[in-house]
Amino acid sequence: MSPPPHRAAGRLVTARLTQALDDGPMSRFQWGAIAICVLLNTLDGFDVLVMSFTGKTISGEWHLDSGTLGLLLSSGLAGMALGALLIAPQADRIGRRPVILAGLALAAAGMLLSSVSQNWQQLGALRLLTGVGIGAVLACSNVIAGEFASRRWRGLAVSLNSTGYAVGATIGGVSSVALIDRYGWRSVFLAGGLATLAVIPLAFRLLPESLDFLLSRRPANALTRVNELARRMGQPDLPTLPDREPTKLTSAGGFRRLLAPDLRRATLVLWGAFFLVMAAFYFVTSWTPTLLVEAGMSATQSLTGGTLLNLGGVFGTALLGALAARYALGSVLRTYLFVSAALVVAFASSTDTLVLAFCIGAAIGVAVNGCIAGLYALTPSVYPAPLRATGVGAAISVGRVGAIIAPTTAGWLLDAGWTPLALYVTTGAVFCAAGLLLLAMRAEQPTAKAARGSERTSTPL
Repeated sequence: MSPPPHRAAGRLVTARLTQALDDGPMSRFQWGAIAICVLLNTLDGFDVLVMSFTGKTISGEWHLDSGTLGLLLSSGLAGMALGALLIAPQADRIGRRPVILAGLALAAAGMLLSSVSQNWQQLGALRLLTGVGIGAVLACSNVIAGEFASRRWRGLAVSLNSTGYAVGATIGGVSSVALIDRYGWRSVFLAGGLATLAVIPLAFRLLPESLDFLLSRRPANALTRVNELARRMGQPDLPTLPDREPTKLTSAGGFRRLLAPDLRRATLVLWGAFFLVMAAFYFVTSWTPTLLVEAGMSATQSLTGGTLLNLGGVFGTALLGALAARYALGSVLRTYLFVSAALVVAFASSTDTLVLAFCIGAAIGVAVNGCIAGLYALTPSVYPAPLRATGVGAAISVGRVGAIIAPTTAGWLLDAGWTPLALYVTTGAVFCAAGLLLLAMRAEQPTAKAARGSERTSTPL
């Protein structure tokens, strides 16, 4: 039995809309949506890494050992894991936009309260709260950026989010030097909290809901909202939405679906890669300023080194996105991973020469931030729209486990007598292992692509 004419017309116009989004030129509205996501990630970069820039000052004021400082560095990352695992998947059920707004509110509250914390236990709990909000925002903003980008520019769109993260981290490093010297470490948290609070009304007004979410989940007034987005992208209105299969996907069901036979291999490879890369990345970004002090540099020089590392990330993530528009994203990402491995080992051997250490530190920033950007860009392409936020959130949360373990373990190993050189060599081996693991993704791609059928996909591997 053929479908009613208006339903057939709805399917045809919907197909044209999604094809225009995938293969047509990018509209000003689409780039604007991506720009808002980049801004959100800029704030997140500041909020996440504020602890690494204030850690030495806090440790001196409260007389903390390396293990306790490692716990403080990890507490925000633990919150990010919880946010990505428990809050971000709700975006597949209630929408990307409301989850992002809620995450921003949590992050702002955590940062503001951190500025008045009285001991390391309070600060650790508030860093956990801040991380929950940041984890939700990071996962969902990367999904939205990918969903509003065309197929050609999708890798760049998600990579620009990571560029925003690196910009925020760089601003955090530069501002921390001035703020700590003049007002103390609490002012850094206060500045980040006020900035995050200020952006909430901006996101409420300008951040659009995901077109893929509206088409797949059909919330209230879905047709009206889809047509509003279509007009803003220069596309014709849809007369009606085509019929769809009813879905009752719950949080538990969504997580089980990630390990279904058609997605299991890709999911496990992504989880392993996220775990390894985030462990290595957060060791480098969290401990580098502190280890530079132990190598004989002044506190100001160590903060400069950490800032150069994040500044390099601005160029590294943007470069990865540009390369992904021309070459297979998987190949670009693997190259980044192997280059990162070589650079971190070279950096550990160069700390006695200030200029050389700073140059290699900036190069490390280019490479390791590109690794994170590549994983963020790769992951949404693996999952269909109704499962995308759940898949991205789960991968990020597994990665956060590695991010939590790495700074804390590094603190304990330093207390046990390990040298910075040994830690950096181990980190290089972790980057290599991640690059080798991602080779398994190439063999998986045809099966996963077939399983997704007509779902929109990202840059090929």
